[in-house]
Amino acid sequence: MSISAKRRWRSSEDIALEYLEELGYKVLERNHKVKIDGVEVGEVDAIVEDSNGEKYAVEVKAGNIDVHGIRQIYVNAEILGYKPLVVAKGYADESAEKLAEELGVKVYTLSDRFIVDAEELETIVYASIRKTLQEILDTITYAPIPTPEERDFLEKIVESKTIKELAEKTNNTIGEVAKKIKRLQNKGIIGKKTRNYQEIRLHAQIILLREKFRGFIEKLDKLLGEE
Repeated sequence: MSISAKRRWRSSEDIALEYLEELGYKVLERNHKVKIDGVEVGEVDAIVEDSNGEKYAVEVKAGNIDVHGIRQIYVNAEILGYKPLVVAKGYADESAEKLAEELGVKVYTLSDRFIVDAEELETIVYASIRKTLQEILDTITYAPIPTPEERDFLEKIVESKTIKELAEKTNNTIGEVAKKIKRLQNKGIIGKKTRNYQEIRLHAQIILLREKFRGFIEKLDKLLGEE
């Protein structure tokens, strides 16, 4: 009997959390939603507590953690009011390690203990790519045309690597930009199933590219019509 990609990933997540328990952490919650004023802006894999009662927001990576991953868990942990913690195979590069040290992100690295085999990795990657492609096609096909104001906000989303940076660029609070994102989701311009800020950025990029292409086609039709 085959095992779904979700269950295979869950087994990797289990290994990471079991490792934290061995280190003395207590797992309080899994797949915790990150919300601002009731608006979901992300998710952390777990909330754990150390022997001193300090709580941590946990991100589990089957591979190496990069600079983006460090930033993401830092922002999510800051919103939740917990300390950031990552369990990963290792660092993607020296920059990721330096940034984690600078931001105070605690990182536990697991070598061979946390490596999925080739078959598992293929299943996970295939399922992820198929799901992402379907979401992209749905966005291109069904998302309504944004207003100029919405388009400007989409451009700001693409330019900002984190929701905190987006708030700074637009001179809003994180709660205010989260509500604006929610309105775009309710209108169908950004997919409602986006799970974190990076997926929101991807949808924004897709919509802006579609609009550029649509504008090009309209100009081409006009030129051909004039002939």
